Amino acid sequence: MRILVIGTGGVGGYFGGRLAVAGNDVTFIARGAHKAAMEKDGLKVKSINGDIHVKPVKVTDKISEAGTPDLVIIAVKAWQVKEIARQLAPVIHEKTMVLPLQNGVLASDELKSFLPENNVLSGLCRIISKIDGPGIINHFAVEPTIVFGECDSSQTQRVADLQAVFEKAAIQSVVSKDIQADLWRKFLAICVSGLLGVTRATYGEVREQPETRQMMRNLFEEIAQLAKALKINLEPELVDKTMAFIDSFPYESTSSLTRDVWEGKPSELEYQNGTVVKLADKAGVDVPVNRFVYYSLLLMEKKARQAERD
Repeated sequence: MRILVIGTGGVGGYFGGRLAVAGNDVTFIARGAHKAAMEKDGLKVKSINGDIHVKPVKVTDKISEAGTPDLVIIAVKAWQVKEIARQLAPVIHEKTMVLPLQNGVLASDELKSFLPENNVLSGLCRIISKIDGPGIINHFAVEPTIVFGECDSSQTQRVADLQAVFEKAAIQSVVSKDIQADLWRKFLAICVSGLLGVTRATYGEVREQPETRQMMRNLFEEIAQLAKALKINLEPELVDKTMAFIDSFPYESTSSLTRDVWEGKPSELEYQNGTVVKLADKAGVDVPVNRFVYYSLLLMEKKARQAERD
């Protein structure tokens, strides 16, 4: 399968690397020192599931030079999806599958604003990984999993075929029977990233301090109530399950949003706690903890984006 991976970070580097080692024709989009290192030494993936090394590796910094793919995995930050969609429009063919793995619940709808609906799938992934240095990806926690499907959750042959491609690459995958519910399950969990950013604490520190642990639970409960108001089918025990899931993370681990906030970089704040606040305002649901997190980080986010423009 001809695969284009847009964004060779912790997500795209890991999953794209596995797909390349399995014999697929994978092209990576990367830039700067990361691209240069990949061209020289290949893509190295360090993983608790076993290291891999893709060399030689096909890498470019221009989507227009990547050929016509059968599958596009979009692994950039959520705020970059719209611009990526514009660049993809002239490249894909009528059967190309475009699979977004962004945090949040808006990516597929944003893609459909620029691409034919038939090309767009919905998806999410579970993995804790990061770029360790140019050309090097480090997967250090959580069993890497892709949950995906048609946007309307219909069970089609193409998603079954794609699951077979993932399985051949030793990538755990699930064809969703309710992709909106699955997106919201992850969305609920990741929105604690902003709380880590505000408290400047790791998952372990936030969960062991009684006061911040209660804030975390309240944050989750607010999102569960919002999902209920929006008629998303989430199980009643989801908050308890999510708390237990967070308790399984390595003590010193953090999320990409948290690290971006700490480092003064643009983050996915608008697509996480910001989205909670905006959807809650429309639905008439009270979300005070998410609102506190969002408002507390908003000025830092604006400064980070201004610095990037300057």
